[in-house]
Amino acid sequence: MAAPQPGIGDWYRSSGGELFEVVATDDQEGTIDIQYFDGTVEEMDREDWETQWEDGALEAAEAPEDWSGSVDAEGADEDGRGSDNVNQDPTLRAGALDGIDLFEFE
Repeated sequence: MAAPQPGIGDWYRSSGGELFEVVATDDQEGTIDIQYFDGTVEEMDREDWETQWEDGALEAAEAPEDWSGSVDAEGADEDGRGSDNVNQDPTLRAGALDGIDLFEFE
């Protein structure tokens, strides 16, 4: 069976059971950038992709339900804000930038 054209955002599984997502392709260089569920990024030659697919070492897979393994995401609190907003005064605002001359050089 011919290897599928990998699309950005498509998920696959290696023969070792590792899930990975295609994150970039470069047709001029003939490479495919993949990111494993643990966040590791690798580059694969298009020829290697086709060979591994034909050998059965790669297969299409569903995206994992918990995709946060490959990204540095924090859970949100009840208000939809991240944990870094805990115990902060919501009425605090940044001060005005009056008097700042962005084009003043010394």
